[in-house]
Amino acid sequence: MKFGSQQCVFPKRSSMDEQESRPIRSVTKLTPVDHYLHGSWEALGAGAPVLVALAQLCSQAMVDLPAANEATAESLQPEAKAILVAARDRGVIEIKAVNTAFDPAARMLAVYVELSDTQTIAFRDPEDPEVTVTFLEGFRQLCRAGLVMHHIHRDFSLTQLGFQLARRIDQQEVQPWLAKGTEFGLHD
Repeated sequence: MKFGSQQCVFPKRSSMDEQESRPIRSVTKLTPVDHYLHGSWEALGAGAPVLVALAQLCSQAMVDLPAANEATAESLQPEAKAILVAARDRGVIEIKAVNTAFDPAARMLAVYVELSDTQTIAFRDPEDPEVTVTFLEGFRQLCRAGLVMHHIHRDFSLTQLGFQLARRIDQQEVQPWLAKGTEFGLHD
């Protein structure tokens, strides 16, 4: 190419330049979670990766053979049993975070169970984040065992099998773990 009296020569692209200009991963090969989260800061702020994973566990348990999901109370960790006992009357469970909390441990996703239409128990402890995480792990165990089903967004419930198993667990057995939760009402 000539400009005025000088000739401009553009260097040939090397194979390294071509490799650097290629996308790292094809957009057509994104996973469903990639599509869901693509460019969505709000989704990350709502805990979408964890919620999607839990919903997928619940869905998989629904399509697996019932024999594969026959959980017994003895096979569950104490936190999972405590969630079942707390949920056995209404069966309504939410997984949510407190985005407005100052401390990071207080913002973590946690398990909330409706005890009644006016009372809820939150299995979270901002002073001891391991408690919050351990109850989330117990909830994951319930999802995988087919004892919980996903409805929409952060809303879950016990399955029929979950209700049945929950009613067979003695509340006194899990009282120390129930005591780790914080109960509050509609106006607290």
